[in-house]
Amino acid sequence: MKRLVILGGGESGVGAAILGKQKGYEIFVSDKGNISKKYKEVLLNNEIDFEENQHTESKIVNADVVMKSPGIPDKVELVKKLKEKGIQVISEIEFAAQFTDAKIIGITGSNGKTTTTLLVHHILRKAGLNIGIAGNIGDSFAQQVAENQYENYVLELSSFQLDGIENFNSHIAILTNITPDHLDRYEYDFNKYIASKFRITKNQTATDYLIYDADDEAIDNWLKVNKTQAKLVPFSLEKELEYGAYIKDNNIIINITKDKINMPISTLSIKGKHNTKNAMAATMAAQLLKVRKQIIMESLEDFEGAEHRLENVAKIRDVEYINDSKATNVNATFYALECMDKPTVWIVGGVDKGNDYNDLLALVREKVKAIVCLGLDNDKIKETFGNVVDIIVETAGAEEAVKVSHKLADRGDAVLLSPACASFDLFDNYEDRGRQFKEAVRSL
Repeated sequence: MKRLVILGGGESGVGAAILGKQKGYEIFVSDKGNISKKYKEVLLNNEIDFEENQHTESKIVNADVVMKSPGIPDKVELVKKLKEKGIQVISEIEFAAQFTDAKIIGITGSNGKTTTTLLVHHILRKAGLNIGIAGNIGDSFAQQVAENQYENYVLELSSFQLDGIENFNSHIAILTNITPDHLDRYEYDFNKYIASKFRITKNQTATDYLIYDADDEAIDNWLKVNKTQAKLVPFSLEKELEYGAYIKDNNIIINITKDKINMPISTLSIKGKHNTKNAMAATMAAQLLKVRKQIIMESLEDFEGAEHRLENVAKIRDVEYINDSKATNVNATFYALECMDKPTVWIVGGVDKGNDYNDLLALVREKVKAIVCLGLDNDKIKETFGNVVDIIVETAGAEEAVKVSHKLADRGDAVLLSPACASFDLFDNYEDRGRQFKEAVRSL
């Protein structure tokens, strides 16, 4: 019996444990911290051996294969030791993929992954395809492979998950964009992060597809130097393309099959240039899977968008409150500010992952009337924007940030939570940050 050791007792780890047990592995789950009550109950109910608050090395280094949580970096001593011993260390995505013949649409990028993943799922489900959604969304991929018989999966894939693949392949890969993010994980080397994102193409063949942003410099430069086997399917807001998706006269033109799509941007339910790109990518994926044009267009009109991504929370005394907590990097916040069409009180800050805020200066100068800092260390924000915005206030939590913003905003203004940072200094995660913001707004 092969021994599968799982490092991390969260969603992906417990999902892999369920699948591994079903496939006849001897399982051991080890978590350096606490395993939450929810996951502990699953492990106990399935009679899976586990430990928490420690990694007992003797129980780990005797593994045939190790699946590690995407949150654990490769440079951790234990992971280094496993690799030195020649023990395969993989991600949950890699482990689960070997047990399904489903067609996979894999979606990665610095921004837009979640919206694009949800949109692809929405269109394909509406078209009647038997489809699961996993990766960074919902139940783990491994658990769904264990419990369902989906013929298709749409997976949101982070660079951390892609770092742990060997044979995994997406029939359709979507690369939304690449901008500096998680550089602390990649030795502050942007090229290493770019290479990590492009691992999504690692096992693609000539019968597979890579849908990508042709306006993105990092993607364009990589494709000039490196070869991928997949058929390239570009989208662009800046140029007309013979094959792919582009804009003409405020219409989205999709020209990849005989069934050409011509659709006014104004009919999209999700707004902003970045969402136009997300819609283009999702539409082309659906067309490659032979979804009818009419269903695609209806789906783009009635899609509701992702929680915590430019989510309209409430309008109070003619001030709009917008939750964009999922903006954990500068580029995501750039998109959010670009969408703002009224004077904006901007709530920003958190754990800085090597951010360069200079890209935001022009937009902040044009659109932001006051900045409310929401983080433990706001020095870089104050330094960058101190000469651009007259009012910068520091706050210690979502409730205080919302109250201060409420005082600073006038009728006709907007209050935008778009932190451009990770959330771990004051919150559990970006969802917790977004929920606390929404609760505070509703309590005004």
